[in-house]
Amino acid sequence: MASLSAGTARLAALALIAAPLAVFCVAGPSAPWPAVCPAVLAALVSLWWRRLRRRDGGTERRVCVLVLGDVGRSPRMQYHALSLSKHGFRVTLVGFLETKPHQDVLREENIRIVQVSEVKGVRVGPKLLTYVTKVIIQCLQLLSVLLRMELPSHLLMQNPPGLPGIAVAWFVCVLRGSRFIIDWHNYGYTIMALSHGQRHPVVRLAKWYEHFFGPLATHNLCVTNAMKDDLQKNWGIKATTLYDRPASIFRETPVKLQHELFMRLANTHPQFQHRGSEEWEEEEEVKVERTIFTVRDLTDDSVTLRSERPALLLSSTSWTEDEDFSVLLEALKEYEGFVKEGASLPPLVCAITEHVAICTPWLEAEDYPVLLGSADLGVCLHKSSSGLDLPMKVVDMFGCCLPVCAIHFDCLQELVKHEENGLIFRDSQELAERLKSLLSEFPSSGGRLGLFRRNLRTSRGQRWDDNWDQNVLPLITAP
Repeated sequence: MASLSAGTARLAALALIAAPLAVFCVAGPSAPWPAVCPAVLAALVSLWWRRLRRRDGGTERRVCVLVLGDVGRSPRMQYHALSLSKHGFRVTLVGFLETKPHQDVLREENIRIVQVSEVKGVRVGPKLLTYVTKVIIQCLQLLSVLLRMELPSHLLMQNPPGLPGIAVAWFVCVLRGSRFIIDWHNYGYTIMALSHGQRHPVVRLAKWYEHFFGPLATHNLCVTNAMKDDLQKNWGIKATTLYDRPASIFRETPVKLQHELFMRLANTHPQFQHRGSEEWEEEEEVKVERTIFTVRDLTDDSVTLRSERPALLLSSTSWTEDEDFSVLLEALKEYEGFVKEGASLPPLVCAITEHVAICTPWLEAEDYPVLLGSADLGVCLHKSSSGLDLPMKVVDMFGCCLPVCAIHFDCLQELVKHEENGLIFRDSQELAERLKSLLSEFPSSGGRLGLFRRNLRTSRGQRWDDNWDQNVLPLITAP
């Protein structure tokens, strides 16, 4: 690096001398200095631009993965980074660091995380001023980060959020000669419309922005075939569908690991504690350790599920406008009503996770798949703002062979197959009926809930790694 810097410095010095001499030779000794200064400036800009685009032996094995959001809450982009790393690419992962990324990302030597700060903008004056200053500051911040890093062959960016990231990333790629890939998770303007309305000027500007800059990418990825068709028809964008697939960490959790997780949760959350007087007790001279779901025999360390255990219902949320949790709360009230009317139904422990919060507390990211693999039924309340994306949480649940009740929206059938791997509902009353029908034979594995779980075990599709190798690797390695 020292020799490269020295060489650049010598070139800059030569350019500073050569540029005014060239002007002097062409225009003669009467050439005014105002004519010389632009020539010097042009020479410096030319040198800087060439330096930005200078490739070395490692350029083709470097990729920048950019997300203008919290890296820890962006599992798909973390998976991209891990897949690139596994194939020998050196990855610069750029984004916010509000929550801890997955341990595999932190441990991987080929992945370097570069933090950018979330910009708030000016807090005084009209909201428009706040928004404009936020965009300007974020543009400058991104330019600084992307122009100073070693030249990557590709820049892979998540959208949304894409304002102002798409324009900045495209500009940097043009400037540096990198190839630009957008991974379309949804349309940003449709998410903004949930809170502002379709006719709001900011929403209309965001729609124009995505329509203008989206087609400028070298390659495009998207999450559903419905989005692929829409991008082609309405945006003129040819995209490759890369379905979200569960990573290998999402699988059914062995009973022993379930017990260990429930014991940790029981330390702080009474919902997981055994209803008896002690979490461990002596029965007929056999010491046992209990949670509300499991029993561990301390003499031989064996763990079993309690036959009288409640059902563990799990739902995951990011608390955004496209999820209405009042639907679940109303359904649970109706479920309670079924029990009071005499229906033979198990008690429920409902865990609402937030990557992951249980009731209100927080879990490490590594515990999230363990909890999913321990649950009996998942509930998804995600309604796509565009009707074209699919909930990642359901993908993870299916990776753990966890049947799901999901609220209806367009294109959901690309993931949830009604009466095969789960059930679809439209309102709280229908959800309550779905819970009643699925849990009526709990904990027996012979009912519909057990059937859906067996279907998930036998119909496992591709995992993320194989899916990525088939659809994304060819784009990255193409000449």
